Amino acid sequence: MKRTALLLIAVLAIMPTLKAQVWDSLCVERYRIDTTDVGVLKAEVNALAFFQNNEFSSKVQKGYTLPGGWLQPKLTFTANRQFHIELGAHLMFYDGANRYPNYAYHDIARWKGNQHQHGVHALPYMRLQADFKRLSLVLGDIYGAQNHKLILPLYNPEQNLSADPEMGFQLLNDRRHNHLDMWINWQSYIFNLDSHQEAFTVGINNTVKWSKRDKSVQWETPVQVVLQHRGGELDTTSLGVQTVVNASIGARMTWRPVRKKVNALQAELNALASWQQHGTLWPFDTGFATHAAVSLTMFKNLNLEVGYVGIPRQFANLYGSPFLGTISIRHQGMTFRGMHTAYANVGYAYTLVPGYSLAAQLQLYSLHSRSIDALPFGFGVYLRIDPSFIITRKK
Repeated sequence: MKRTALLLIAVLAIMPTLKAQVWDSLCVERYRIDTTDVGVLKAEVNALAFFQNNEFSSKVQKGYTLPGGWLQPKLTFTANRQFHIELGAHLMFYDGANRYPNYAYHDIARWKGNQHQHGVHALPYMRLQADFKRLSLVLGDIYGAQNHKLILPLYNPEQNLSADPEMGFQLLNDRRHNHLDMWINWQSYIFNLDSHQEAFTVGINNTVKWSKRDKSVQWETPVQVVLQHRGGELDTTSLGVQTVVNASIGARMTWRPVRKKVNALQAELNALASWQQHGTLWPFDTGFATHAAVSLTMFKNLNLEVGYVGIPRQFANLYGSPFLGTISIRHQGMTFRGMHTAYANVGYAYTLVPGYSLAAQLQLYSLHSRSIDALPFGFGVYLRIDPSFIITRKK
């Protein structure tokens, strides 16, 4: 614990003006239909190039590097103020690679065996959206990943680089004092006699907003649930049904002072739980954790977030960083009896011109338990472009 405290003090002393909103700048999409585009057919090229290096050598996870990018060329058409369509492709590649698994989330080998693509990892892309007064309904490629605004222990933002676009069904509802995001991400579809499992994730992020929008201090209560189910009636594998759940409830305060240097100060506290309702995917059935974080944004582009995750006995997360749980993904079957993890995310994100963003980030972790004491870290550089070109405009 002393080592953890010293790490946080050092980071705060050296870099007192940053926050980890790099991923928001790079990956969050505006989901309400732009009514100024009614009758407009566009060509868009949505692309992200990255170099992510992780020095993770520890009992929890091996280190690795992600050099590459993904590309989404697509056509978009807004028929009216309520209906929007996007058609295209999602292409992912890593520098020096020529063979790709069909899916990029955890445990792919158990889902789809030896099914691979060559040259580039390619998927069709289709999004159909209908907007009502406060409600957005999305089918096909949903507004997923960073758009869900899941807290760090429930979602590792690095999956913005490696995971396929989320596909399924989504409801988004915005009210004055509440934001609701509900979705189903269908990750693995099976036909009769297929040799892999059906798999899908159900998620809910409901944020209650207690303050008026014009107040400089905002208070919120986020409630988040992520459930993954594997198996089904057509399952021919011997893996059996697997159902695992993560959930959290918390309190969040955001202060936006009227100053040029300080843009926002945010603090949050969350209680988390993990539950294995069915199966043996995790080595234990229940787990609990606490999460606290403070972040500061200055000069619009410069950010720092420091946080702490305390796990008294055990906790498993579905899509969060493996350093924020007690299951090793390096050594099969290894778990840790309790874990105290402090972390710091330092980031800089700059918009060159609208649609073109450059960002860099450093992540630091301090892990402490009875059987582990480690300081893994990672850093990355990212370039996002999202140009669009009008093909025709309906008069």
